[in-house]
Amino acid sequence: MLDISNSLAARRATLTSAIWVWWGSHRITVLRLACALMALLAALKLGEEFRRLLFDPGYNGAVDTRILNQLARGWFDGKPLYKDLVTAVYPPASYVLLWPLLGWLEFTSARWLWAITSVAALAWLVYLIVQESGADTRLEYIFVALLPLSMNATGVTIGNGQLIVHILPTLLFTLLLLRDSRGERRVRLLAVSLFVLTLVKPTISAPFLWIVLFVGGGLLTILLVILGYAGLTLFALPFQTSTPAVLAQEWTERAAVLAATGGYANLHKWLASIDRQEWTVWLSLLIFAVLGYWIYQHRKGDFWILLGVTAIVARLWSYHRVYDDVLILLPMVALFRVAKREPSTDDTRIVAGLLLAVTIASMLALARWEHFAWPWSILFKGGHTLVWIMDLGFLLFRAHRDKKAEV
Repeated sequence: MLDISNSLAARRATLTSAIWVWWGSHRITVLRLACALMALLAALKLGEEFRRLLFDPGYNGAVDTRILNQLARGWFDGKPLYKDLVTAVYPPASYVLLWPLLGWLEFTSARWLWAITSVAALAWLVYLIVQESGADTRLEYIFVALLPLSMNATGVTIGNGQLIVHILPTLLFTLLLLRDSRGERRVRLLAVSLFVLTLVKPTISAPFLWIVLFVGGGLLTILLVILGYAGLTLFALPFQTSTPAVLAQEWTERAAVLAATGGYANLHKWLASIDRQEWTVWLSLLIFAVLGYWIYQHRKGDFWILLGVTAIVARLWSYHRVYDDVLILLPMVALFRVAKREPSTDDTRIVAGLLLAVTIASMLALARWEHFAWPWSILFKGGHTLVWIMDLGFLLFRAHRDKKAEV
């Protein structure tokens, strides 16, 4: 038995050595080819999607900007959105947060403002991840910068005029600000304000509250976030004629219907497929609580692994469509960092690199495949889910190993 174990270890060491020899000889070529492909796809996709955002006169042109513009204006005009519009699935505070960008403009002006701010948000996101990636050559800088730009989900977000391109850099900057701060009052207040802004879409940002609580800001910061969000809700309510209780019921009913019928690769959709929608709230809360416990247990671990795990959970725990796949950028950066930092003798560095390559390839897949006939739709949905679960498993393993090494 010992001989077999030694033989397997020797073969693994030989394979690891061979992989590193190959990578050392072909690294520059592979990165150049990857950057060329990603740059081409980014140019084609973003060019087409900015055209759709700004100039497409059809329904699909800036479809979500049109919806959000209608909702933000309608809320403050006193229209009963939850009764009249199936698209009214955001909580009341979201309409207050949407108004500065979308609520005071007609649709044509709103889509131009959305395009300008989307460019700024993308540039900010690229800057943040390049700075945090651990890249140390110009080629690696370019490679990391192209990750969000080449993702098909980023293009869909732009063309639809969806929210995540605005939310993600704000969320990431807030968490980095709390990580690097030393409890300064001004930093805390800025972080609270920014995090409240990201709650315009709570299904994206709410899971990251655990990182705020256990890694950055502490209980006081969380309380201030809750108070800020409650204040926005109280400000929004008087613009509607229904009572708060009725609004809450109408909102949850609207959101539940959409969650059961739209999106893919999330808990709500899976439960709807087996006709168990009544489990949705409790299972979502359970997953949220388990994530919180896990982050508490690993709060001293690698910050980017915490971000990557939380992002994957946020993508899977609630209703999301393909544009919210931009969340997977965070585990991609976490994988890149692992692949960069580990000794060349560590097999996990190879696994991280392979997972990153597979994840990038999956995130370049065209969103329209989701709606193609079998087997393309299954390959798209199932393939993405499988890749994300593999990424999650690896990051959980790395966090566990890091924690054991601390003992």
